[in-house]
Order: sequence, then structure tokens, then C-alpha cells
Amino acid sequence: MKRPPHDDRDRSWQALVALVMENLDEWRRAIAQATGLPFSRFRALKRLGPAPLTLRALADAMGTDAPATTVIVNDLEARGLVLREPHPEDRRAKVVSLTTEGRRVLRSALAVNARAPAGFGALTAADVADLSRIVARLRRS
Repeated sequence: MKRPPHDDRDRSWQALVALVMENLDEWRRAIAQATGLPFSRFRALKRLGPAPLTLRALADAMGTDAPATTVIVNDLEARGLVLREPHPEDRRAKVVSLTTEGRRVLRSALAVNARAPAGFGALTAADVADLSRIVARLRRS
């Protein structure tokens, strides 16, 4: 059965997304401070963490266009954090992978934990437990 547009689930999701987005600035600044990189560079490193990607796949994963991705990769390559090599099967494509230093920088960034916004102080211990249970359930599905 198809659900109606903008039902309570959609409204709840939109409110949750808005809450998270409105409270990410402190975490982004902490990532930049820990790595010495603009946040966009961290985003690229994070997507390259699991496995090398072509420039096109990296652009798609980051939601950026090819020219912007090239600028990001150029900067990361100049910093010694990524390596760009020809694709083994497609001479037109380039594969981007993390260097040892790139992996170190990524680890330091991933160690920066986001802090709960001040509004979480209004939650009871039971509220926090309920929220944790709900988030865990959503992540499993």
C-alpha cells in the first residue's frame, strides 16, 4: 500500500534532518581544526576510506560536479593525502585512493565526536533511552 505524501513519518524525518543540520557547525569546525582541512576535503577522504574511487564515482558520492571534485582532489593530492592513478581498464578515467597520511588524517577526523546540542539537556534519561532505541531500530532496517 502506498502511503500518502507528507504523512507523520515524513514530517518526523524532516524535523529530525532540520535539527541535525542546524547543529552541525560546531562538529564541522572541530573536524577542520583536527585535520587542518576544509570540511569538503574531509568529506572526500571519508568517501575514499572504504575503497578507491574513480573521480566520477567520488563526485557522485559527494554530490558535487566533476570540476569541483577535481579541485578537491588536486588539493588533497598536493597535501599528500590522496594518490590519483590511471584506471587499470579505462584509460579515460582516474582512480583516487588514500595515501598512508590520508588514512591517518581520516582517522583523526573520525575520532572527533559530535556533541549533542543544548536542547538535549531537556530530555530525561528515559527520553534519551527511547531515542537511542529508535535510532538503533532505524539503523537496522
